[in-house]
Amino acid sequence: MGINITTTEKVKKYLKEIEKKNKELNIFLEVRSEKELLEEARRVDDKIKSGRSGRLAGYVFGIKPNINVVGLHASCSSKVLEDYLSTYDATVIKKIKDEDGIIIGMVNSDEFACGSSGETSAFGPVKNPINPKLIPGGSSSGSAASVAARFCDVALGSDTGGSIRNPASHCGVVGVKPTYGTVSRYGLIDLSMSLDQIGPLARNVADAALVLDVIRGKDENDSISVDVQKLNLNELGKKKNFRVGVLDLEIKDKRIQKLIADKLDEAGKKYNWKIKKVSIQNVELAIETYYPLVYTEFFSATRKFDGRRYGKKIEEACGPEVLRRIIGGAEITKAEHEGRNYHLALRVKKLIEEEYESAFKDFDLIVSPTVPRLAHKIGEEITVEEMYSYDALTIPSNLAGNCAISVPVGFVDGVPVGMQIMADKFNEQKMFEAGAMIEKLISEEGRG
Repeated sequence: MGINITTTEKVKKYLKEIEKKNKELNIFLEVRSEKELLEEARRVDDKIKSGRSGRLAGYVFGIKPNINVVGLHASCSSKVLEDYLSTYDATVIKKIKDEDGIIIGMVNSDEFACGSSGETSAFGPVKNPINPKLIPGGSSSGSAASVAARFCDVALGSDTGGSIRNPASHCGVVGVKPTYGTVSRYGLIDLSMSLDQIGPLARNVADAALVLDVIRGKDENDSISVDVQKLNLNELGKKKNFRVGVLDLEIKDKRIQKLIADKLDEAGKKYNWKIKKVSIQNVELAIETYYPLVYTEFFSATRKFDGRRYGKKIEEACGPEVLRRIIGGAEITKAEHEGRNYHLALRVKKLIEEEYESAFKDFDLIVSPTVPRLAHKIGEEITVEEMYSYDALTIPSNLAGNCAISVPVGFVDGVPVGMQIMADKFNEQKMFEAGAMIEKLISEEGRG
C-alpha cells in the first residue's frame, strides 16, 4: 500500500470524513468509538515501527452488516435484526484482525442482501458518492460507497449474483467475487448458500488482491471451503499475452458496450492480447435460473428468524423485497411444486457451469461490461424485471462458480462504468494480473 501517514493519522482522517459526509450519504450504520479505534491504531503503529506487523497493518475496513464482527450489530440492514449484537467474529474478520487490519464499523446495504440498488435498507437508501442523486448499486451498496467516499481503505461485501461487482461498477471502485469455496462463509448471514461468496472492494486492484489473499483458504467451520495457493502479488500489472474472449451478448445501452470494446481494443494492442468473441449458449437463461435458486434457499435460511432466538419475526418486520423473496421461496417449495422449479434450475446451473468450463479451454479470460445499464436515480420507478436485469452479466459467474472482478474503465454521462473480467475456477492470479493491466492502461490515459 505504501503508507505515507501513520495508521493513527489515517483513522482520524477517516473518522473526520465520516462525521462530515455520512449523514448525507447514509453509508455507515455503525462506527466504533474514536477512543477504541485510536488505541488500536496506535498498537498497529507500534508493531509497524518494530517490524512485527501483519500484512494488513495500516488498512482500515468497512464491513457489510451480514458479516459477524464481535460487539457490532449484524443487522443485515433490517429492523428484524437491528438489535442483534454479534457474539463472535466471522472467519474473514478473524483473519483480518490477525494481520492487523482495523475494522472501523458496519456499513449499510440492501436488506438481507435482497436488492441490486442499495434502496431496500430499512435504514434508508445509500447514496452514490460520485453523484448522491444516483443509486450506488447493491446489495453491497455501503461497501462500495464507503471505499468511493474515502471513508476506509477497503470494505468486505458478499456476492450472490453480482452484489459486489454491481456496486463496484456504479461507484467506480474495484470489486472481487472469488471462486466459490475459496473464502469461508462462517459468520456470513447468507442469502443463498450455493452461490454466496465474501469478497473485497478497494480503490485499486493490488489492495483487493492482497485482502483476498489474506481471507482465502480452508476453514474447518465451512465444509465447502478449500485450500488455495498464495497469490503472486509481484506479477500484477506485468505484461501477459492473454487469450481474451469477449462475451457475445448485446446489451441495450450501446454506450456502455462501446466503452468496454474500446478499452479492450486498446489493451489488446498495448499488451498483445488475442481477442475473439465467445458465445455461452445458455447465458441468457442466467436470471431465470438464478432466482428460483435464491428464492428457495433464502426462504429456507430465514426460517430461523421466527422471533424466538434472533430479533423479530422476519415476515412481520421486513421490507417488501425481502417479503417478495420469502413468499416466492415458499411457493416454490410447496408440495405441489416440489422438485420442479428448484431442481430444474440446478440442472441449468450445471449446464452453464459446463459451458464456461469448455470456454476456458480456449480462453484465459472472458470479458464483458459489469452492469448492462447506468445507475438510475434514487426513488425512480423501475420494474422488478428492470431491477433484476442489473445482474444479468454478473449472475453467470456465480452460477458457474468462477471468479470475476469489476475494474473501473471510465464514465458514460458522468456515471462510472466497470469492466468485468472473469477467469476459470481458482484462476484469481490471471484475473488480478489482467485487472491490474487494465487499471494501468486507464491510469496512463488519465495522466496523458
